[in-house]
Amino acid sequence: MANKSASKKDIKQSEKRRVANKSRRTFVKTCVKNVEESIKIGNKEKAMLALKTFEKQGMKAVTKGVFHIKTISRKISRLYSRVKVLAS
Repeated sequence: MANKSASKKDIKQSEKRRVANKSRRTFVKTCVKNVEESIKIGNKEKAMLALKTFEKQGMKAVTKGVFHIKTISRKISRLYSRVKVLAS
């Protein structure tokens, strides 16, 4: 356990960040699952709506430092291509 007050504060801050990051990461994963579920059903409108939500939340997680931008961009690109195939 930390002895100095600054170290104790650091522990509190890192715990708050860990909880917030876990929440963001979980929400982004849920958004991906919603898109994939809509694709599996074959509902293009619902898939596009879920994809837009994922895109917004994914980029927000990137700005917060939870994900790397290339990771989210790759996932968005792959999901868009799957929805595009679904449309035709």
